[in-house]
Amino acid sequence: MDITQALAPNSDQIDAIELVEPRTFTIDTGSRIGKRDNKTVAEIRLVEVDRVWRPSKGMLDVLAACWGTKGDQWPGKRVTLYNDPDVMFGKDKVGGVRISHLSDIPAARDIQIRGAGATGRKRSWHVEPLPTIARRDWLAELALAADNPDAIGALGKAASDAGADAATISAIRDAWNKAKEGQ
Repeated sequence: MDITQALAPNSDQIDAIELVEPRTFTIDTGSRIGKRDNKTVAEIRLVEVDRVWRPSKGMLDVLAACWGTKGDQWPGKRVTLYNDPDVMFGKDKVGGVRISHLSDIPAARDIQIRGAGATGRKRSWHVEPLPTIARRDWLAELALAADNPDAIGALGKAASDAGADAATISAIRDAWNKAKEGQ
């Protein structure tokens, strides 16, 4: 039994404490810049969870250096997050969400990021590449499934399990409903 879902706090964001083991997520559409405690924050939507990830300024430095500053170009890219127990908040070690791996980078990189606290010192952050995964052409496979509701249903499950985008899932669901009506 995997208790990952039970570890999720009652929160609107990914919290470090639930990352008992590193997890890889896919960036979804709908990310935005928001306000939290009168500060500007990035709220990044993830396919695998219904909560946002609010990366620290240092982790935003990593994303900007590796993927650029246009967050609307990030959907489909993947990031591995983990809990770094040494992250400080004030004088307390509280843990924090950190990046270990990113997709869409050709090799490991050391990025200069801002340091914690008011000192403003830069520090080096190491990030490893995630292996490229072949992306399935779900809609081409849907066309091959023709009007077979069983094949379309299996395709829908596979697409959902793989984290396909909402438009693709919707198209498969519509085709499945149409195929069921035609039986």
